[in-house]
Amino acid sequence: MLARDMISDVLPSLKTSDTAQIALNWMEIFRVSHLPIVNESDYLGLISDSDIYDLNQPDEPIGNHELSLPRPFVTVNRHIYDVIALAARHKLTVVPVLDEDNHYRGVITYNEIISNIAAFSSIDQPGGMIVLHVLSQDYSMSRISQIVESNDARIISMHITSKPESTSLEITLKVNTTDLASIIRTFERYSYEVTTWVTENDELDRFYTDRYNLLMKYLNI
Repeated sequence: MLARDMISDVLPSLKTSDTAQIALNWMEIFRVSHLPIVNESDYLGLISDSDIYDLNQPDEPIGNHELSLPRPFVTVNRHIYDVIALAARHKLTVVPVLDEDNHYRGVITYNEIISNIAAFSSIDQPGGMIVLHVLSQDYSMSRISQIVESNDARIISMHITSKPESTSLEITLKVNTTDLASIIRTFERYSYEVTTWVTENDELDRFYTDRYNLLMKYLNI
């Protein structure tokens, strides 16, 4: 999943001649805290609501505002993980996207990131979630796959996280069945620690929201 595939077609950009009040109005309408400043196809920077409130001059053109962010952006061919990392690093609600010639192409919104993570992680496919806690030295993708497949199921996505300097891994599996009991019993028989399992759709939505928030927090460390 690349940045070019996630660009929003509804969020407007600002011109340097637009007033701070216009910027705040657009932010409120689209429920974001940042908007890009673009003159023709030149991306000048990202203004935040905090920048505007700090100056406290709503009728002033935003071109007169000092920007707190160091012109963040990704190029069209960057992976979704790069988009998430940049958003987490600067706590962005939108991520500007430029083409290979440094021309502005649009922004990726927080909601676009969430929906694309869901698609990228196969959340829209039926199935259940299993989370394992394993020591790094004991990790084996082939063994985990064999355990799942021995129960007439298959892994449709896998995500691995580890805290800095940790000796253990958290392995999140999405499998193509909601009948997880036999898979969980097999993991436990092979001394895997199963910390979480989820099967209902509403629980999956909450689960992925929690996973995204944890990932953003981790990337911001």
